[in-house]
Amino acid sequence: MTHLFPSAGGWTPTRRHLIAATGSMLAAPWVGTHAQGKVAGGKPITLIVSYPPGGGADLMARTIAPKLEAALGQTVVVENKAGASGQLAAGQVARAAADGSVLLLDASSFAVNPSLFPKLPYDSATAFTPLAVLATFPNVLVCTPSFEAKSVKDVIRLSKEKALNYASSGNGSAQHLAGALFEQRAGVNLTHVAYRGGGPAMNDVMGGQVPLFFANVASSLGHIKAGKLRPLAVTSALRARSLPDVPTMAEAGVSGYEVLEWNPILGPAGLPADVKATLVAAIRKALEDAEVLGRIRQLGGDVFADASQQSAGKFIATQQALWAKVIKDRQITTG
Repeated sequence: MTHLFPSAGGWTPTRRHLIAATGSMLAAPWVGTHAQGKVAGGKPITLIVSYPPGGGADLMARTIAPKLEAALGQTVVVENKAGASGQLAAGQVARAAADGSVLLLDASSFAVNPSLFPKLPYDSATAFTPLAVLATFPNVLVCTPSFEAKSVKDVIRLSKEKALNYASSGNGSAQHLAGALFEQRAGVNLTHVAYRGGGPAMNDVMGGQVPLFFANVASSLGHIKAGKLRPLAVTSALRARSLPDVPTMAEAGVSGYEVLEWNPILGPAGLPADVKATLVAAIRKALEDAEVLGRIRQLGGDVFADASQQSAGKFIATQQALWAKVIKDRQITTG
């Protein structure tokens, strides 16, 4: 941002007006798209979150909403509409007016649902306008501290000698799918133990009832540092900033394995090009904010690699294809 300072002689009305006009002309490109008219005529924008307050999606929404307000120059309201693995919120946005006044902030389950549920109340491929992927977060394969496996290679070896269990927060959950992809890529069979939520699953892994869990880095980091969980590998292509000494799955011997949790922002289908450009630019500006960047990194994540967000839609489609194959090959259901 360009800052203008007064000269020793002080301001005059003429100079003030001239510099203000010049400042408007020199403003960053992200404001240009909405200079002639705000989104939806300037009325409040509702950012609908597909999960309850306190979760990762909600946290991202409440972190970025004030920065979107500043970038757009209009109110952004966060509204939680949890239920049906995000389908209730997505359905509401799919039916909303295509003026940018109602947006969806979802989770990586958006790419899973089309294959996991036989019938959705919308077509994921055509009912939305992808605007951005805010950030990506790796998982980490953790085990009970007393578990005999000291590495991923040990897990693979032991799984071929005896039955090994891994916990998840439920059938079709991110943790379940991470385990299913691990089985596929590592050429092993594990026994999936579904819990009602990640908290109970993690507690039983810490307690030794189940040895393995594909945990969210943010929620497990404190337990890892306290020695209550032992990390074996992160599920991203690069090592996590918060766990620099923990290898990636590729480094641990499982090639072609990457599992990320992520948060997209989508609008209804049919958003006008200028409205889409305004929203994408505002999101980009928000993601450049030091506070937002710091919060994402504190949670073990990284801002989406493509700052321009031109590849956001392609990324979402690629994720849908990946999990469609895993779900079909491993015959995963929600039951």
